[in-house]
Amino acid sequence: HVAPSGERIGTLLRKSHLIVDALLGTGLSAPVAGPYRAAIEAITASALPVVAVDLPSGVHADTGAVMGAAVRASLTVTFALPKLGLYIGPGIDHAGTVRIVDIGIPPSFADEVPSRIALMTIEEANRLLPRRLPSSHKGTYGHAGVIAGSVGKTGAAALAAKAALRIGAGLVTVATPSSVNDTLEAKLLEAMTVPMPETKARTLARSGLDRLLAFVHARSAVAIGPGLTTHPETVDLLQALIPRLEKPAVLDADALNALAGRPALLAECKAPLILTPHPGEMARLEEEATPQSINEDRIGIATRFANRRGVMLVLKGARTVVAHPDGRVTICPTGNPGMATAGTGDVLTGILVGLLAQRLSPWEAACAGTYFHGLAGDLAAAEFGLAGMIAGDVIERIPQAINGTGAVPMTL
Repeated sequence: HVAPSGERIGTLLRKSHLIVDALLGTGLSAPVAGPYRAAIEAITASALPVVAVDLPSGVHADTGAVMGAAVRASLTVTFALPKLGLYIGPGIDHAGTVRIVDIGIPPSFADEVPSRIALMTIEEANRLLPRRLPSSHKGTYGHAGVIAGSVGKTGAAALAAKAALRIGAGLVTVATPSSVNDTLEAKLLEAMTVPMPETKARTLARSGLDRLLAFVHARSAVAIGPGLTTHPETVDLLQALIPRLEKPAVLDADALNALAGRPALLAECKAPLILTPHPGEMARLEEEATPQSINEDRIGIATRFANRRGVMLVLKGARTVVAHPDGRVTICPTGNPGMATAGTGDVLTGILVGLLAQRLSPWEAACAGTYFHGLAGDLAAAEFGLAGMIAGDVIERIPQAINGTGAVPMTL
């Protein structure tokens, strides 16, 4: 029974300490109205912590859209299988922390439900991590290359290199403009550096193409982009380099900017690629797109781009989307708003190239890497808070994330 007025509900709520929302469920298909809307508005006005049953009332189960009005939950306890609407669109903000509970539905039934979209889990992410054998040595875990940095932006290169080491790469070497090499070396103890020809603006020069190709050839995998800038000569260099890559590669930041208006260059590259755009970079890769239009259809755009360009696409943002050229999609449930700070994208790039260097497939690296990146961010947020955490904090919590020694507290 729903009380007939928001006023009466408000009176009841003033005597409460916690609200359990079980008004509306997965069958909602029309805007909320009448006493249900009054109840939702009263719940919102109460500012009490809310536990939603299955999904917050008023949130569309498939799209995450708010159907006129919706409860904003602190915790959502969803049954049997995750509901897509909890991980996309406005549903993300209304779901709060999501916990999936078993209610006895046989796994065989769930397996019969056709879906190309999966939610990454800690069990699957752990399964993908390489085993560390007693007989192994640093060469066993690959040599990651990072092509990054410029004057004023050596931090991006350093963050990527450190993240690659923390995720387990045996060796990491950074190729960077010659005049900033000493600055970068001062920031890195465990990673190596290689100075490269530079422009007068102290960015990578077109004349360094052959040396960079040799650099790539000597590595297990490479990451390209953090802090390179969009200097015209550097863009020209990247447009010549990317089609000639022969090792698995992560393209991020200014490597993606170099492809703006020329995504067809990806078809010329025979190496496996992971692209890691945020919505702004994605909009520059897609004709007539804007960051807003990207966010309105994150799964659809990521799926179509990955299929059309033959790449693994990691579309960053709230609940990062990983898309495979064959149509598979994985949603990453980890991460938090505190990661909306400079350098966390460079950390993800380093994690991904570190996993590629350890011989994970691009799909495995993209799925596991985004999960552990977000989990390390959650651990950092638990310690420093959403406003106080920085990208370096995320790097330092990668070991806890991959070793299962950190716990993210759940609060209402």
